Amino acid sequence: MDKSTLFLEKISRFISDKLPTAEYSSLFNDFVESEFFLIDGDSLLSTCVCEKLLQPGQNLHFFYLVEHYLMDLINKGGQFTIVFFQDAEYTYFSSPELLSLRTALILHLQKNTSINVCTQFTGCLSKDSKMFLDENYPYFLIVADEGLNPLQTQLFNFLIIQCWSERVNVVLFSGQTSDILRLYAYFLPSLYRNQNFFKENENKIQNSYKRLLRKLRKYRVLPLAPLLKNLALKHMMEEAYETVCLLQQVWLNGSDIRRVLCVTSCSLALGMYHHFLESRVKTSSEETTNKKKVNSDYLTLQDVEDLCKLHCLSVVFLLHIPLSQRARSRFITSDWVEDTQMFFKMKKWCEYFILCNTNVLEFWNLNLIHLSDLSDEPLLKNITLYYENENVKGLHLNLGSAIKKDYEHLWETVSKLVRKFDVGKPFPVRTTKLQFLEKTPSSIKDNSKEKMPTLGFIPMSSQMVDKFVGDILKDLPFLRSDDPIVTSLVKQKEFDELVHWHSHRPLSDDYDRTKSNFAEKSNDPRFHRNLQKYRLFQRFYGNSLDPIPSKLIVTQSIKQQKNFNEVKRKKAHETKAEIIARENKERIFAKEEQKDEQKWKALSLSIKEEMTKNLNSGVKDLEDFLKSCKSNSVKVRVEMVGLTACLKAWREHCRGEGKTIKDFNIAVQMMKRIHSLMDKYSDLLQDADRQFISRCLNYLGFDELARSLSDQDVVDDIKKKRKNKYSIGIGPARFQLQYMGHHLIREERKDPDPRVQDFFPDTWQRELLDVVDNYESAVIVAPTSSGKTYASYYCMEKVLKESDEGVVVYVAPTKALVNQVAATVQNRYTKNLPNGAALCGVFTREYRHDALNSQVLVTVPACFEILLLAPHRQQWVKRIRYVIFDEVHCLGGEIGAEVWEHLLVMIRCPFLALSATISNPEHLTGWLQSVKHYWKQEDRIIEQRMTSERSAGCRASFSKDCLQIKQSYKVRLGMLCHSLLVLYGERYNDLEKYICSVKHNDICFDHFHPCAALTIDHIERYGFPADLALSPRESIQLYDTMFQAWKSWPRAQKLCPENFIHFKNKIIIKKVDARKYEESLKEELRNWIKNGNIEQAKLVQRILKPDSVVSSGNMLEKFPLLVEKLRKVDKLPALFFIFSIKDVEECAKNVHSFIEEKQEKKRPPKADKEAHDMANKLRKVKKSIEKQKTLDKKSKKKPITLDQTLIHEAEHNCLLKSLEKNLEIPQDCTYADRKVMDAELLKMVFDRVKFERKGAELKALAESGIGYHHSAMSAKEKQLVEILFRKGFIRVVTATGTLALGINMPCRSVVFVQNSVYLDALNYRQMSGRAGRRGQDLLGDVYFFDIPLPKVGKLIKSKVPELRGQFPLKITLILRLMLLASKADDLEDGQAKALSVLKHSLLSFKQPRAMEILKLYFLFSLQFLVKQGYLDREGNPTGFAGLVSHLHYHEPSNLVFVSFLVRGLFHNLCQPTNKGELEQTVEN
Repeated sequence: MDKSTLFLEKISRFISDKLPTAEYSSLFNDFVESEFFLIDGDSLLSTCVCEKLLQPGQNLHFFYLVEHYLMDLINKGGQFTIVFFQDAEYTYFSSPELLSLRTALILHLQKNTSINVCTQFTGCLSKDSKMFLDENYPYFLIVADEGLNPLQTQLFNFLIIQCWSERVNVVLFSGQTSDILRLYAYFLPSLYRNQNFFKENENKIQNSYKRLLRKLRKYRVLPLAPLLKNLALKHMMEEAYETVCLLQQVWLNGSDIRRVLCVTSCSLALGMYHHFLESRVKTSSEETTNKKKVNSDYLTLQDVEDLCKLHCLSVVFLLHIPLSQRARSRFITSDWVEDTQMFFKMKKWCEYFILCNTNVLEFWNLNLIHLSDLSDEPLLKNITLYYENENVKGLHLNLGSAIKKDYEHLWETVSKLVRKFDVGKPFPVRTTKLQFLEKTPSSIKDNSKEKMPTLGFIPMSSQMVDKFVGDILKDLPFLRSDDPIVTSLVKQKEFDELVHWHSHRPLSDDYDRTKSNFAEKSNDPRFHRNLQKYRLFQRFYGNSLDPIPSKLIVTQSIKQQKNFNEVKRKKAHETKAEIIARENKERIFAKEEQKDEQKWKALSLSIKEEMTKNLNSGVKDLEDFLKSCKSNSVKVRVEMVGLTACLKAWREHCRGEGKTIKDFNIAVQMMKRIHSLMDKYSDLLQDADRQFISRCLNYLGFDELARSLSDQDVVDDIKKKRKNKYSIGIGPARFQLQYMGHHLIREERKDPDPRVQDFFPDTWQRELLDVVDNYESAVIVAPTSSGKTYASYYCMEKVLKESDEGVVVYVAPTKALVNQVAATVQNRYTKNLPNGAALCGVFTREYRHDALNSQVLVTVPACFEILLLAPHRQQWVKRIRYVIFDEVHCLGGEIGAEVWEHLLVMIRCPFLALSATISNPEHLTGWLQSVKHYWKQEDRIIEQRMTSERSAGCRASFSKDCLQIKQSYKVRLGMLCHSLLVLYGERYNDLEKYICSVKHNDICFDHFHPCAALTIDHIERYGFPADLALSPRESIQLYDTMFQAWKSWPRAQKLCPENFIHFKNKIIIKKVDARKYEESLKEELRNWIKNGNIEQAKLVQRILKPDSVVSSGNMLEKFPLLVEKLRKVDKLPALFFIFSIKDVEECAKNVHSFIEEKQEKKRPPKADKEAHDMANKLRKVKKSIEKQKTLDKKSKKKPITLDQTLIHEAEHNCLLKSLEKNLEIPQDCTYADRKVMDAELLKMVFDRVKFERKGAELKALAESGIGYHHSAMSAKEKQLVEILFRKGFIRVVTATGTLALGINMPCRSVVFVQNSVYLDALNYRQMSGRAGRRGQDLLGDVYFFDIPLPKVGKLIKSKVPELRGQFPLKITLILRLMLLASKADDLEDGQAKALSVLKHSLLSFKQPRAMEILKLYFLFSLQFLVKQGYLDREGNPTGFAGLVSHLHYHEPSNLVFVSFLVRGLFHNLCQPTNKGELEQTVEN
């Protein structure tokens, strides 16, 4: 075995070893619009050809399989290109039928579909192929892991390793499954070791590929040699070209591809076979003998002519017979005789030659629509069988004039194209007696003996069934009552939902079986102690999330809410109470102002001195004072002091270091003070203050702004010649945008809202509070950290104040978020409740605590569904006043999404649905409004029934709580979208993106402009993404780039920052003004493309795009350097997102090892020995002190050795300080900030994880300011990391996507460290939203480390997925709904809930076809449940229905388990047996 073959086997083994590690996941998680991938065309062909149901010769079925697969991808949002490599064609030369099929497929996809098809690449290792991958960066390639032959498999192997080397992931064709929304497949990521395999063996790979190609070319010649004899492949191509050209002269008006291929392939094949026969004769030594051999072993030329006639006739039938009629044709079981195989191969070769030359007919009228239906072998066999059997027996087939005419026309054309010999006349069709089909006892498959079973539904009489599917029942067949299927149904005992099926003990449900954290009504002291510890920690945990004092809630009577958005009218006269209240407020304010003045007097000197020494440090102290100061008059004085210090520092700087390079940070501080004074305290400024501000502006070179503030020119000591010395050299608008962007003042309301004490809510937030006050529902779409969650807590507070009975349910997607919200609620509120009642409860699948006796229940969707569907929990359900759905975009998730739908349609009460990432909120709101309309009608029916019962003197059975408070059925949409950005803003902080690269073993950060992510085609087709926002400095960068790209740009002056209409002569440029400038630039760039200035727009894109970063080596090894670099540039705390649990932990440990090594290098050589010696001395001194204390206690006399004791204590303190100094960790060798937490709190947090699996490791990492966070950790372990990170003790956290769903861990920077299938548009927005802590950071930074540039661009420009709904029904769910409808405490309410689930799925909203599918699924599921004995024909649960429904979480295993139980399998297994009988019993 040669080296090349051995290496090919090595490649095959390498790939085979990776296959078991492939992850089976959805290919279309959330990319939808922008994610691009490739499909290997030959893999697609080989996969469809191997389809079990595909019969040989059924070309139309093959093309259907291909198109069905591709259309499924397109409908699911896939954007792809199909690639056919030229070298791959060689692998089909042994199967010419596949060769022609491949060529027809390529032509069909190119000519008849809008799918992108690439055929220009010679092979997967070619330079142009590599360039294509570099430019387009497909996310993955779909390829087969096994070909039709070994050589094709080897080509696929080369393609796989080449893709891995280019960092393109691989998806396998084998094992793919599809549902309504997603395609699941085996995913093989491009890992470092995969890339490294190609890098290490690149030369061997190239050489092996070349040898394989030589082998394939040789392989191409071998199958042709016996057919073509002395004819070369090139010669046959020329023959085909000449035949096509001759046809153009014969058929001047053009034709369709089926006719063209029929006549050209027949004529070419006849000529080829004629040449073959002649060659056989010439090469024979005895001509006569050989002629006899030819006639006996091969078809004669006349036989071949008959075959061609039959083919022409079959093509004519294709042209005239509809597909429905072809489908009913006979199924011929006979195969072709062996002698025909050579000619059929020749004909397929000829079809290939002709299809390769269709480009000749480019300007000829050639119709290519029917490329997918060029021939039909079953039809050809039917015609052949007729002429061989039926026609001989006297059965005459009347072809009809149209078919006959077409057939004669085709055969006459064949005669004209065959010029070397005469091919005979079209009739008779058969001139020879040779049988082309093998003779078998039964050539036709007989289906007459197969008996059709009786089809129909088992009739049911149920009100639920009639209400949901009554409209389609009349169109469906039903079995008669005496049908054997109906009469064979076994009548089961009705399930009563009260006792267990086996023990008759009271039945428990999923709620009862969930473990309770604390036993209810326990008298055990340990219980009370543990409960106290739990509550204490929850308050501590909650305080780390929301550090506000707890609020005592007092139950109040329900009052009509005021509209707080209305303008208050002033009364003519104040009442005495109002006068007293006003005077008290004035007195309190005067006292506070006096306190602020005294405090400023005490601190002013030290702050002034600090600003003189270090301006930045002094300004920070000054701003800290301003935050605590309440008096505006004091604030003005403080700001003026700060401005004076800034001016002094600027003048000194310009006279010194600033002569060469000016430090704009001082100028920024100066303008910040001016902004604050002019925006907040303009009314309190004196003329002198304004003059001074004008003077400061003059120093900065902003003369126009200075003149607008003061009429007099400020000459003073600023002489015109010396102005340049102090001027910053750029205009005020550009300066503010470029250097002060993140300091620009945001539009915020300054009028208080009496409902909110902690801050002044924005207008949209006030509208949400109005929604809660009016008992309305709302879908709230707003960015992360925008304040949308506040409405949730206001809702809780409102319900808590109303009564002790009402319940608010908070639904969160994960247990971690449940724990977080529960802790926040327990920290925010306290309330004196009756015995047995609790303020906050928790219910997850693992544990519950005060779930049904609390007023605020925090739970996960599956557990809330358990309560809503439990027939005997409906009285508790009626207590629910509001439901809050957090992260409602989980409706579009893969797992559990249908549960969110069930909850939204089953609740009667109003709700709030919160999310930051929904791209079609209008559609979602419309669906929810239709649900509310349904409940409005149902509530009206119930109210009418109650009224009639009261009038009839009956006692209403409906709960008094249900209609106590009139809710609104309106669903409002509160959305912070880009169009409303002018009013409210999207994010408080801007986000800026950076690309990380390694240069000279150092980490470098390159700014990534958001517009660099877009392409001209994307802007032209979709415009700018709604959430693609620019920071002010990025707007300036865009303007400068546009001006650079088009020097003669007509609107350059108008859009110049200094001339822009919203900036003109403005001292204060606000964030809203900068956003208007951004919109104007975007609109201008759109107009460039619209007006045909494409080249200039492309140049803008090229200039903005950063240089391509090609990572070398394992980038995760550089991770500690990345963290260290972020520390140096002051970008910590940071979250580092890595999508592998193993890598998350490894990276955290590597950073810890890195700083430990760094610390070790900084320690003196003898430091450890000195520390050891000091520790020993300290121990001895401590013993001496303790010994002396013991002696003093025993001695009744006054201690005489007082001096000795003092000496020992002094020595002890001295040694302790020396030891602490020796062991002190340098600041640059730890990421922990020990100032933020005292030792006692730190000990409490660490003690909680003392006995956890990863407790010791997490503690060691946390001591250095490092942590990790992933789903495999326990709740206590995760809480340790979350608390310490929020407190600021830990500043480096590596994490998986567990932090993406709502976990409150804001940071300064977010870093994406690893590319993954899970790094999609949705997760990117969720994760990057953590960057920029409101109130701490004015700017958030997002870094991409080891993420390819094209992927970065796609993440930035891609849209989040639309919520289209999931398939909402399962068999067990339908059983649970029937159980609810028949066994609920309130049957009318239970039936209404069940029907709501069935009728109002998001999938079927405005989709009648989807509703039909759901109705049929419901009917078939009912039939299954009735046959299995879980429902009777009236829809009542029977038999083991309770057991099946209790195991609903495990469907379909629950159905299998109960089936085994009913059949007695478990009884047989558990029966006592004699020795040796166990095996026999099991087998039985």
